[in-house]
Amino acid sequence: MQQLAIKVVLCGSPHSGKSCLREGLKQAMMSMHRAGKAPYPYFITACPDGEGAWFAETVRNNPALAQQLKDEYKSKFTLEFAQQKAIQVKNTCLPLNMIDLGGKIDDKNKLIASYATHALILFRDITQITPWREFCLELNLPIIACIHSDYNGVADRIDFESSMLIGSVHRLQRGEDISERPMVQELARLLVGLSDSSNLYK
Repeated sequence: MQQLAIKVVLCGSPHSGKSCLREGLKQAMMSMHRAGKAPYPYFITACPDGEGAWFAETVRNNPALAQQLKDEYKSKFTLEFAQQKAIQVKNTCLPLNMIDLGGKIDDKNKLIASYATHALILFRDITQITPWREFCLELNLPIIACIHSDYNGVADRIDFESSMLIGSVHRLQRGEDISERPMVQELARLLVGLSDSSNLYK
């Protein structure tokens, strides 16, 4: 049986902690991958904010250098940039892919997300949920999780609504290792489960 490529967009409004969550998920799924329990997780940074996959590790080791490199790398979110990222999302054929989407609902992000298979919404404020749900509905993207980014919280909350994972993840702070947080671990298992159509990693 040929395994389908799972392509999950991580979406939500600016400053909700998407880059921090992305890094935590990457570390959690890499641990599963090294243990032979998950495919290699491929991450695509589809926003020109200067925070590539390298950023989180650099922040931990040298925050000043990380900010300098981010400022140098940061670019405008042009149609050409969006088209390049859309092609990258379309053409990836690895089993497990995550796409870190920009924080605005516009035609460029719709273009990139149109080649995804699922969506994960991260929000700071409850008013941010509906616009992103409508974004996913327009693109026929099943929402696998809708998570509250609770910066001032002291613990995660995990629940389910039908087939959707809901709840909260606390204190998404740059430079902190969040890979062992209960919600991050649950999300990692959920994402790996999506890619496990051929039961190769059970």
